[in-house]
Amino acid sequence: MAYYPDDLYYTKEHEWASVDENIVTVGITAFAQEGLGEVVYVELPDSGQKVTAGEPFGVVESVKAVSDLYAPVSGTVIQVNEGLGDNPGPINDSPMDDGWLIKIEMDHEKELMNLMRAPDYKKLIEK
Repeated sequence: MAYYPDDLYYTKEHEWASVDENIVTVGITAFAQEGLGEVVYVELPDSGQKVTAGEPFGVVESVKAVSDLYAPVSGTVIQVNEGLGDNPGPINDSPMDDGWLIKIEMDHEKELMNLMRAPDYKKLIEK
């Protein structure tokens, strides 16, 4: 089973969020990557774009399916993992690390309370 760090937050749509002050790094979980299969394309927002918690911010396409990516928090995209556009391989190889998608400058820290912590996420994916 994949490792789900306790210091991350998780969404029911299988994104993870790492928080460093008001900067939130977002990616898909290893569970999501395994379910999708090999990711072949990713569509991400531009830096400066606003995102809203619970709303789609991009798309990930795999050999099996096309899935929306959902923002765990509201805010402004301040960085995009640009290399993924040409080579989404890091999402397949390291979805919880090198395969991060975007960094968001969070508007409201209280939105983190709507996300799951690792024990709850593990219960969700074990169902």
